Amino acid sequence: MPLVAHSKLPSFQRLRQEGETVLDRDDALSQDIRELHIGLLNMMPDAALEATERQFFRLVGESNQIAQFYLHPFTIPNLPRGKEGQAHIDQYYEPLEQIKDEGLDALIITGANVSGPELSNEPFWQPLIDVIDWAYANVTSTLCSCLATHAVLEFRYGQKRRPLGYKRWGVYSHKVVYRQHPLVVGVNTRFDVPHSRFNQIDREQFEAAKLHVLAQSEEAGVHLAVSEDQFRLVFFQGHPEYDAISLLKEYKREIAQYYNDVRSDYPPVPEHYLSNQACAILDEYQSEVRLAKRSAKPLPVFPEDLLTPQIDNTWHDSAEAIINNWIGQVYQITSVDRKKPLQQHIDPNNPLGL
Repeated sequence: MPLVAHSKLPSFQRLRQEGETVLDRDDALSQDIRELHIGLLNMMPDAALEATERQFFRLVGESNQIAQFYLHPFTIPNLPRGKEGQAHIDQYYEPLEQIKDEGLDALIITGANVSGPELSNEPFWQPLIDVIDWAYANVTSTLCSCLATHAVLEFRYGQKRRPLGYKRWGVYSHKVVYRQHPLVVGVNTRFDVPHSRFNQIDREQFEAAKLHVLAQSEEAGVHLAVSEDQFRLVFFQGHPEYDAISLLKEYKREIAQYYNDVRSDYPPVPEHYLSNQACAILDEYQSEVRLAKRSAKPLPVFPEDLLTPQIDNTWHDSAEAIINNWIGQVYQITSVDRKKPLQQHIDPNNPLGL
C-alpha cells in the first residue's frame, strides 16, 4: 500500500518520479484505510541523508499490507552537519519530542559514520540510548541497521563489536537458519545482502546475549537477528536497503580518497558485485588513476555510465519480503487495541506467541 506525503519532504516527489505510489495527504484522508506510523531515525552523514530516506521509504512503501504508511524522519543532536544537511533537517525532519508525543507503530534506525573505534565516544551514543529505551517501552518493534545494531548490542547487551582489520564489502549469499520465524516466512532460504563495514558482531556474541539469529553468511557472518522476545528489536548487520549502485558510488568515493591521499592504498573492488567485464574496466581505470596521481594530473572521469548497466540487484526482493513480514507483524500486534499502551496488549516476553 502507498506512502503518504504528509509533508513537503523532497524524497516523496523523488519516489513518485521513480514510479512508487505516493498519496497526497488529502487523498489519503478520503480513504477509509488503516494508518501505520513508522519513524526513521536517520543518523547518516549529509551525503547519504536523502538517499537513505528513499531507500527505507521505498522498502516500507512496497509492503503489501492493507495500510497507509506515514514515515516520520527525525535525527538526534550533536551529529556533525554541513549547512545544506542541517537546512534539510530543519525544514523537513520532525522534532524528537513531537515523535514521542504523537507515538509510532514502528521505528527504523539507520547506521552512522564514526570517527574512532569506541562507539561510546561518538556524539550519537547517549541520545541513541535514550531513543532505544523510549522505543523499547513504547514502540511495537525497532529495526536497527548496521552500526545501530553494533551500538545496541554494546550498550544493551554488553557485546562489543570486533575490528575485522579490513573492510568487508560486497554482496554475499546468506542462508536462513531459523525458518519458522515470521520475519522469514516466504523468503528464499538463500538470499543476497550487501555489506559494508570494518567491524562485526559474531554469531557467538548474539547467542551469548540470548538473541535469535535468523540468517547468516559463511563469508559475512550474521545479517538478521531478533531480540530475546523474538520481535521487539530486529537487527540488520548488512544493508539490504541499498540501491543497486550504492556500492559503486561508495567505491568511487574511496578511489577519490586514494587519489587525494586520504587513504594510502587503492581500494579493492567490492566482492561478488560486478561482472568480469566490469572488473576489467575498473582494472584499466585503476591504471589511469595511478598514472594521473604520479603525473599530478586530474583524476580521470569514473566510468560509471559503462558500469551501471552491468550491475544486477540480487537482494531487493528478499529485503522487500522481510520488511513486508516485519510490517505485517507490527500491523497484527497493533490491531489488538490501538488505544492501550504497548505493554498492555502484547506479551513483552514473546509478542509473536512463538
